[in-house]
Parts: sequence; structure tokens; C-alpha cells
Amino acid sequence: MAGGAAPKADEPLPHPAKDQLPSISYCITSPPPWPEAILLGFQHYIVMLGTTVLIPTSLVPQMGGGNEEKAKVIQTLLFVAGLNTLLQSLFGTRLPAVMGGSYTFVPSTISIILAGRFSNYSGDPVEKFKRTMRAIQGSLIVASTLQIVLGFSGLWRNVTRFLSPLSVVPLISLVGFGLYEFGFPGVAKCVEIGLPQLVIIVFISQYLPHVIKRGKNIFDRFAVIFSVVIVWIYAHLLTVGGAYNDAAPKTQASCRTDRAGLIDAAPWIRVPWPFQWGAPSFDAGEAFAMMMASFVALVESTGAFFAVARYASATPMPPSVLSRGVGWQVI
Repeated sequence: MAGGAAPKADEPLPHPAKDQLPSISYCITSPPPWPEAILLGFQHYIVMLGTTVLIPTSLVPQMGGGNEEKAKVIQTLLFVAGLNTLLQSLFGTRLPAVMGGSYTFVPSTISIILAGRFSNYSGDPVEKFKRTMRAIQGSLIVASTLQIVLGFSGLWRNVTRFLSPLSVVPLISLVGFGLYEFGFPGVAKCVEIGLPQLVIIVFISQYLPHVIKRGKNIFDRFAVIFSVVIVWIYAHLLTVGGAYNDAAPKTQASCRTDRAGLIDAAPWIRVPWPFQWGAPSFDAGEAFAMMMASFVALVESTGAFFAVARYASATPMPPSVLSRGVGWQVI
């Protein structure tokens, strides 16, 4: 330290220079070439698209919306995720972390959808969807103020001082385990397509690189793109070959490649705007439930930031920077 100044007790010591994990090819100071970066970004988009589509697919039909409303919600989630990622990389933690929708809010959202004033609504389904969406927006606005106050006031950095790798690992694990609740039921709806997808992606990412030595880790680095292309062609051949012509409607909707309805319902270009479904409505009980979910998401994001910093071989974040990132996360 210059001048003999000792580091503060609450500030973690930085990693030694070039402390890069052996299995990591690129770090925050050595990004991949542009062509490879574009392909890796597109692959990350595919992964994020799958998790983003799951939320509207499970919630919008319960709200009374159809394919058009589902497509608009997906577009809004993707647009806001990109905007949030840009803000986080420029003004927040400045880490290469992609910000997306959290499944932590799904139970609280379902409780709003099943509220009496919406579940007993017998009018236009689209109007029911808009009213429910306004209530969800209002609850999210109130819940976001909790993270804004904790983040920008610096209160959250007092919590992060007590976090260690032993506490971060369970946080990251819980984020991944939360996806199983929504992902595996989707696989079960069409086992003949979902199961080959799982087998192929494991084979390409874990075993094929040990068999084929040539190339620069092409298969393990782009395993998602390879597996998605292979399984999509396989599913399309089953659809064209008439394998689901006599199947149940639910099976056709889950397995066929021409029954999603999202492509036809979605406009080519659409920029979401605030309060696109009307002015938000507020309810104290619903807002309190969403605030609890917001606090859980706050803890998950904290663990994710620590993991991203370590995998990127970056200096551990000071608590003040992490607190600032939490504040920008909900803007």
C-alpha cells in the first residue's frame, strides 16, 4: 500500500495479478476476439431466451392473455433485461453480468393473479390481463423502492461484509435450483424432444472435447448452439413427418415446431414503453408480498455478483460498489 496505509477491515484484499482460474479461457482483462464474442453473446441470448420465455408462458395464460399478450411480455422482458445489463455494466458493478428476470417473483405474482378481484372476473380476458398486469406493476414499483433504498443509501454494504465463499455458494446453487421447478415440467411435456436435448448438450460439452482434440474448445464453448440446432432439426422432422398429427392438443402445442403462435403474434419491431398496459394499481398486501420476494432476489443477485467477479478474475468488489450495483439493478 502506498504511504504505508493499511487496508480497511471491511475491504477484501485483491487477488494476486493474473489469478485466473485454470478452466477459464477469458477474463475481464482478456476478452475473446469480436467474432467469437458475437457468437458467445448469441449463445448467451439463446440460454436467456429460454428462461425468459418460461415466465410469460406460465403466467400470461393464467392472467387471461393470449399469444399476442405473451409475445409483448416476452419482448418487454428482453428489452428491459438488455437495458438493465447496459446500466449495470456502465454505472453499477461494471462486471460482465447479464441481468434477467428472476423466478423469485413468480410465487408472489401468482398470488396476485389468483386474487379474488381477478380470479372472479368474468369480463373480457384481455381486459383481465391488463388489470392484473397493472396490479403486478404497482407491486413491483413498491418492491423496487426497497432495493433502491438499501443500495444507494449504502445499507446493503453492511450486510455484504459478512458474506464469504461459504455463503455465496448456496446462494448461487439456489438460483440454479429455482429453474428446475419450471424447466423440468416443460421437459416432461415432450420427453422425446426434451430428453435428447439434455443428453446431447451433456455429450457435446463434457465428452466430445475429450474425443476430438482439434480446434479451440469449439464444442464445449458452443455446446448450446450445437445442441439447439440438432434438436430443432430433429423436432421439425418429427413435425413434418406427421408424428404428432393424431396427438392430443397439449402434446402438439409442446412438441410441434409450428404451434407456438408467438412468431405470428409478435410484431417485427416493437419498443416497450412505461405503463404500456395502463396506470399501475397498488395494494398494500400484494406490495408487501412482492417486497419479500424482492429481498430474496437481492440476496441472490449479491451471490451472483460475487461469482461473476471471481470467474472474471476481477478484484473482489468493495462493499460500496456492490451496494451501488444493487441500487442500479432496480432502476
